[in-house]
Amino acid sequence: MSKTLDDNAVVRLPRGVRMREDAARGGWVLLAPERIFQLDAIAHAIMTHVDGERSVSQIVDGLVVDYDAERDRIRHDVLALFHALIDRGVLEVIS
Repeated sequence: MSKTLDDNAVVRLPRGVRMREDAARGGWVLLAPERIFQLDAIAHAIMTHVDGERSVSQIVDGLVVDYDAERDRIRHDVLALFHALIDRGVLEVIS
């Protein structure tokens, strides 16, 4: 999708992609058709805020409250993860 990822962007998992706990792998994964993406603790924390309704800025704000951490650092981590997942086709920008 050609939409820009900025603080007002809203992202969601595309059809056919879901997040679930995988006991065999010992953590959380994103399941996509014929692909599995292992999430580390930071990626899982970020992805729990992705609901297709909250903007990037709202997700960052929620994580700042949850982890009492520096907003710029969290924003950097969120954008880095989102860009990587968008490039792999397991996250999409909807607005």
